Amino acid sequence: MANIQQEISSFLPEATFVEGTILEVSVPDAKWHDLALYLHNQLHFDYLVSIVGMDWGETVGCVYYLTSTVDNSQVSVKIETADRENPLLHSVSDIWKSANLYEREVYDFLGIRFINHPDMRRLFLRNDWVGYPFRKDYNADPELNPIRLEHESVDDVTHSVVETEDGKLEERTNTIFSPQEFVVNIGPQHPATHGVLRLRTSLDGETVKKIDVYCGYVHRGIEKLCESLTYPQTLHFADRLDYLSAQQNRHAVCLCIEDALQVEVPARAQYIRTIMDELMRISSHLLFWSTFCMDLGGTTAFFYGFRDREKILDIFEETCGARMTFNYYTIGGLMADLHPDFQRKVKEFCAYMPAKLKEYHTLFTGNVIAQQRMKGVGILSREDAISYGIAGPSGRASGWACDVRKNHPYAMYDKVEFNQVIRTEGDVFARYMVRLDEILESIHIIEQLIDNIPEGDYAVKMKPIIKLPEGRYFRQVEASRGPLGIFIESHGDKNPYRLKINSACLPLVAGLDPMCRNGKIADLIAIGGSLDYVIPDMDR
Repeated sequence: MANIQQEISSFLPEATFVEGTILEVSVPDAKWHDLALYLHNQLHFDYLVSIVGMDWGETVGCVYYLTSTVDNSQVSVKIETADRENPLLHSVSDIWKSANLYEREVYDFLGIRFINHPDMRRLFLRNDWVGYPFRKDYNADPELNPIRLEHESVDDVTHSVVETEDGKLEERTNTIFSPQEFVVNIGPQHPATHGVLRLRTSLDGETVKKIDVYCGYVHRGIEKLCESLTYPQTLHFADRLDYLSAQQNRHAVCLCIEDALQVEVPARAQYIRTIMDELMRISSHLLFWSTFCMDLGGTTAFFYGFRDREKILDIFEETCGARMTFNYYTIGGLMADLHPDFQRKVKEFCAYMPAKLKEYHTLFTGNVIAQQRMKGVGILSREDAISYGIAGPSGRASGWACDVRKNHPYAMYDKVEFNQVIRTEGDVFARYMVRLDEILESIHIIEQLIDNIPEGDYAVKMKPIIKLPEGRYFRQVEASRGPLGIFIESHGDKNPYRLKINSACLPLVAGLDPMCRNGKIADLIAIGGSLDYVIPDMDR
């Protein structure tokens, strides 16, 4: 961390620093783009993890979280502007491709426009929405934004603020789709979009020329709601983000709060959390396999996968009392101890599942039609995976060793042996195989822990009202689809000043356009299925 600080200080003497778990750098916006290039090109911070839009009262701005894929070091950068009427910051979307949607999200909720960003449209809210909800002075009068029964007008032209060579700012318009293009809607009511996602797709015959992603159809305002809730109450929403990573999502929120409070979670709870996370991963990958096969026409496979996933849901139900939104992890540990049959049933499942995976490969993986639909389709290079922030199984299928469990271990992950499943082809088949191979690695992790769960407390006794020390906190876990990040800014109150959920799935959708261009519509369905995004995770 000291070396990073020295390097930045020598490049930009006016930078100021705040020490913490992750070093924070504050620089003027006029110097931000130059520093961003330096961080990316010279210090190898090539992975933009998150952009958090903030309203600090006197100023508005962003906190950027960056990671180096060379040594997994982390740094955060704070940029702000005092112009609340017309806030402008410099875009970094030309450096990190993931910034394209991240900056649109900040504009959507805080009204900050990014200089040289090519597409300053809203991302989640309707284009006729009045106001910016994450502003602290936002007027929430329902008469300003009534429930509209008609569809919003389509944006085929977008605006951008461009800085000329002489430093002047100009308003320009960019065309998204010209009137001559043949544009069809895939979604939001299409089974292969895996939820209410709308892909405006320009076609030349059956060839995809461009995809424009429309999110926002299930937006629930979770981050805004959290600002008025206590910390234990915020946990309720975590299961409902990527509902197929429910246990891991809640783990991330608990870890972030526990880090801030410096709470030591009992060993028994750490073991159980790790086992539950891996059962959740297996459950998610089984559902991926089932739905992906059905997208490609393998209807029988759907029933095989759901048959085996039911066994995990039965185990969850006995201990957690639920099959989908479990509400099991709590700040300091767990809500309840394990069901008496938990260990026996988990060991039975671990013995049962490997043979079923062989069955899956016989049924679908080796099918010549399935292989033709997968191999060489939707190729994503390692460099593009990093630039778009496409981590998790999809990133590892492109040769990027991005597993948070290895790079920044938590719970019991530094005490168990497992392989990070890496493939280099970067195509649909590689993404498919990584997930099936990860099922075996998850079983291996569980087998090392299940007979060694220590006795003792399953939770630390916490006060009913929790206040976090002032500061900014950021923590990630490896959810089923990639890293889920939780950012909390605390001003010492019982509720967060700002809670930001860094979705694992939003970057996956951002990568659809480059992966699908010049492919067929049928390839789009296979590529989307192989990315395995869950809409409520991106659309919070």
